[in-house]
Amino acid sequence: MTTAERSQHPTVGAPVVRADSLDKVTGSARYAYEYPVPDVAYVWPVGATIARGRVRKVDPSAALAVPGVLAVLDQDNTPRLRPGARSAFVSLDDLQVLQSPEVAYRGQIVAAVVALSLEAAREAAAVVRVTYERQPHDVVLRADHEAIRQPETMGVGMPAAVAFGDVDQAFAGAPVRVEATYTTPAAHASPLEPHATIASWDGDRLTLHNSDQAPYLSAQAIATLFGLEESAVEVVSEYVGGGFGSKAMPRVPTVLAALAARAVGRPVKIALTRRQMVSLVPHRSPTIQRLRLGADREGRLVALDHDAVQQCSTLLEYTEETVAPTPTLYAVPHLRATARVAALDVPPPNWFRAPGYTPGMFALESAMDELACALGIDPIELRIRNQPKRDGAHERAACLREGAARFGWDRRDPSPGTRWEGRWLVGTGVAVSYHPYAAMRTHARARVEPDGTYRVTVGAADIGTGARTVLHQVAADALGTPLDRVRLDIGRASLGFAAAAGGSMGTASWSRAVYKACRSLAAELFAHGGTVPDSGLEVLADTAGDLGEHTAGHTHGAQFAQVRVDTDTGEIVLDRLLGVFAAGRILNPRTARSQFLGAMTMGVSMALLESGELAPDFGDFAEQDLAAYHFAASADIRDLEAVWLDEPGAPSGPTDVRGIGELGIVGTAAAIANAFHHATGVRVRDLPLRVERSRLALAAGRRGPGRPR
Repeated sequence: MTTAERSQHPTVGAPVVRADSLDKVTGSARYAYEYPVPDVAYVWPVGATIARGRVRKVDPSAALAVPGVLAVLDQDNTPRLRPGARSAFVSLDDLQVLQSPEVAYRGQIVAAVVALSLEAAREAAAVVRVTYERQPHDVVLRADHEAIRQPETMGVGMPAAVAFGDVDQAFAGAPVRVEATYTTPAAHASPLEPHATIASWDGDRLTLHNSDQAPYLSAQAIATLFGLEESAVEVVSEYVGGGFGSKAMPRVPTVLAALAARAVGRPVKIALTRRQMVSLVPHRSPTIQRLRLGADREGRLVALDHDAVQQCSTLLEYTEETVAPTPTLYAVPHLRATARVAALDVPPPNWFRAPGYTPGMFALESAMDELACALGIDPIELRIRNQPKRDGAHERAACLREGAARFGWDRRDPSPGTRWEGRWLVGTGVAVSYHPYAAMRTHARARVEPDGTYRVTVGAADIGTGARTVLHQVAADALGTPLDRVRLDIGRASLGFAAAAGGSMGTASWSRAVYKACRSLAAELFAHGGTVPDSGLEVLADTAGDLGEHTAGHTHGAQFAQVRVDTDTGEIVLDRLLGVFAAGRILNPRTARSQFLGAMTMGVSMALLESGELAPDFGDFAEQDLAAYHFAASADIRDLEAVWLDEPGAPSGPTDVRGIGELGIVGTAAAIANAFHHATGVRVRDLPLRVERSRLALAAGRRGPGRPR
């Protein structure tokens, strides 16, 4: 028997270096595609070259003649999946790969080649001949589209329509009114690691080495889809190179790999190219948002009407929760918020970092800036004046005040288009950040070995956020032992039920389970007088009964931007971006800062660069790779700063943790767009704010200051 070592030096709250740093820089961290699997084959998908119609015939003869080809799969010879399968949250209709001749979007998988080498699979896929029955397609979202309908729910079950009071009457009677339409384009998740899977069958047991944000939930979904027991599916996802929501459930390539492996009777691997990701990985839907804000002359809201139109695929109805923040962000007696959707012949949109809140808050916070201008009230004061008395809104006001002090807001001339530096116009803008967090049921195990070392397991996924590091810290502190005596294992479905790394609930959920397991183990050790039995000690924790009123709520923040606009060329330069956040207890300031800065950078991309445009004639996205689809790099951002308030806020469990992964992207685009208006005097309501839009806005400004474009 051994006496366990105790430590009096807590690490939670310290900027501990990432636990996997050495593994990553030395290349020993294995991502999904890198696992050594014997006798592996490769699958290459064949994408539809029409946007709507039916497959009449697949001719595999030329492909089968390529040396090394094992099979050409199509809707006639592919193993069957369960029709109508659903996961815990959503329908799996978009994962019915090669189950039907129907084509719902361009790029949809209509055949696939399995071969002994990647090169052979790719070569053979190029000579598969597919004959189609082409049908007229429609990929253009319009506010008056005849296919628009009002769904009952949006996201993962929220009401898609919320109303109280009499909005129309209150708006008509408001002394000050703003009415405007804002648009955001489609956006593509482009994680550093593309979607990749290795699928291996052993009888009716399936192992997936998968780039995955939710190993346990993905195993559940795959088991349902293939008609297997949940325990028959193992998902291994120890290292993930980013996901941004696109890997929060199984996607088409994962299912294809599993089908191909079953068809040829050997392991099969796939890694999507950037071009394939455009159609086979969900995008963020474009939005058309109409807002009407009415206020009294003191700047208090009396009416707020927010209608969002977005697209879904004919294959799968998904309505992004674009109006989700509207009913709770500000105090208003008369409100209507509706999310409507048009089913088009497009790839299925789905989750992308801060779903709904990212585009919705751009429109809402831009409209609030317009209202501030119409009232002649400082935009910070307007927001504080309308904050509700609930859900920690005082934290948002504190972020606004702290940010204003740090940014030098008191030196700002409120008049737009008045600050010149040479040929450059300079302006500043502000917007609030607001996003829900929650904790989900999670299992964790903690074990002390006879030698006094500890092993903690939880089915978490570290997608680059630093979760592995902060959970290691939580475990060590809860056990009262040094970090180097704790081994943490994550990234497997077999480790037990666990929340996804998404929805701002990952670390908030996992840390509670780890804390509970480790404290229970510490109590067991105490009962044994601190002495470890020869067989060791082990406990299992389940947080199902611990999730009360403090395990869900909202995080808050404020973002401040300064831009300069070249009046000759229209070039926009982001001089400075400051984010101030109230996000509960920060477990590791090093990893938290990384999360905030990364999210803010994505917000910069949304504001100035990112745009997925569907070509009406072909029904395909025009931007097929990273040469055409632009997002922000380090050179695009001169001064980026993220700080947070020291107050922990309302307790949210034993570690007082809230999710922060999405808060930083929400509000960024609005702050930048508001700064552009302040610089030029012209309001741009359509993202991204690229040079061509800037030039048009400047031309409009010369014709008449303040005219929208």
